[in-house]
Amino acid sequence: MTSQPTPTKAASGHGGPGEPGSGLQAGLKNRHLTMIAIGGVIGAGLFVGSSSGIATAGPGILLSYALVGTLVVLVMRMLGEMSAANPTSGSFSAHADRALGRWAGFSIGWLYWFFWVVVLAVEATAGAKILESWMPGVPQWGWALIVMVVLTATNLVSVGSYGEFEFWFAGIKVVAIGAFIIVGALAIFGVLPGVDAPKAGLGNLSDHGGFLPHGPGAILTGVLLVVFSFMGSEIATLAAGESEDPQRAVTKSTNSIIWRIGVFYLGSILVVVSLLPWNDPSIKDKGSYVAALDSLGIAHAGQIMNFIVLTSVLSCLNSGLYTASRMAFSLGERGDAPKVFAKTTSRGVPMAAIVVSVVFGFVAVFFNYKFPDSVFLFLVNSSGAVALFVWLVICFSQLRMRKIIQRESPEKLVVKMWLYPYLTWATAALIVFVLGYMLTDTEHDGRETVLLSLLVAAIVLAIAFVKQKLGGSAATEPAGVSAPVGAGEPAGEPVDATSEA
Repeated sequence: MTSQPTPTKAASGHGGPGEPGSGLQAGLKNRHLTMIAIGGVIGAGLFVGSSSGIATAGPGILLSYALVGTLVVLVMRMLGEMSAANPTSGSFSAHADRALGRWAGFSIGWLYWFFWVVVLAVEATAGAKILESWMPGVPQWGWALIVMVVLTATNLVSVGSYGEFEFWFAGIKVVAIGAFIIVGALAIFGVLPGVDAPKAGLGNLSDHGGFLPHGPGAILTGVLLVVFSFMGSEIATLAAGESEDPQRAVTKSTNSIIWRIGVFYLGSILVVVSLLPWNDPSIKDKGSYVAALDSLGIAHAGQIMNFIVLTSVLSCLNSGLYTASRMAFSLGERGDAPKVFAKTTSRGVPMAAIVVSVVFGFVAVFFNYKFPDSVFLFLVNSSGAVALFVWLVICFSQLRMRKIIQRESPEKLVVKMWLYPYLTWATAALIVFVLGYMLTDTEHDGRETVLLSLLVAAIVLAIAFVKQKLGGSAATEPAGVSAPVGAGEPAGEPVDATSEA
């Protein structure tokens, strides 16, 4: 992997532009990248999973969201630093490949791919349930099949079609949350015309057992419940490699992450816990956002929220398929997956990588219907902590990648991690602490999730080391990838980065 950014193509191939095998192409427009970046932090988990967090931590769930949000901002700053200097479809996996070693890029790339193909099954099932409730004539498995096929088709056409679908999906989410915050804020201060909301008010933050009704420990428990709803923030750095100006796209996405998390997560949750007491039964029964809308007397609040959740589910499916296929493409290009994964159509679409990802997604959907409490539960739990593993690898990659960039091309440090290296180490320590705290959590399956995820990670790591040992470093080093720092060289010696993809 070279440190040179590629402005018009995310990866090289064997043909010329527009020919089969010519690599990924710059098919994403600036407006696509903007909405992908904004929509990436708004997952279906925000709408669906926030009610359990509120029930567990009360208004203090705001601190849980703020803590995880800060963690994500810091991790994205590190990833932005590396990706702005070297935009690539492999993102953090490719950076880990160079900074830490082939084993790191291989392992975290395949774990990330595994995470997203499981997410495909989860989101397809969630969307199918909503669609079946509207049109029960089609069975749930039929709807799951339909949405998977439709979104697979959009991804197979071109990266531009993926970007266009995601532009509108993300746009609906952004408008919906923006409207919710504005309407809710007006109701909280009693100035929303024609609405009587007797339960609404900022007093809800302290009047029902205090801001922390279950004590300070509930903040950390809340962290475990909300941390995984933030997964997806990194998608913009993968997609940037297929844009016209990757460096600008990464820089813009990284710099805007603070307000995106502040508005969409903290802003909307603040509205929910201010409109209703945190212990109102309707929050748990209907879901936090539906309950909040119902408290304002808004007609068909449940169906409105179902439409928004369906949009978020389709967005997550669309992005999940895109992300899994691009990670598979990058792994194939670096020699860590079958070479066919790195082949593209004349439109720059990695067809084999997309099809394989979809096939595994369909298999997971099948397990969800046939073995929901055994095989599928194992898949979900064993991929659950991958987000934290990814963030931890980003931390360690940035610690070493900063030195490489400073030595070879310091002018490419257009995005810099704050207080390097101290804040990077502090972030890594916080992630390790969260993982350790999850091991003490038996009530919300935290321990099982971490242990099963560690088991899968250990298996992938073992495969990586065996592959590296059998193949040998010279045989497995793909063209265009510089040797990682510390891989067969004395510490402090320059790394040869003259080869280009």
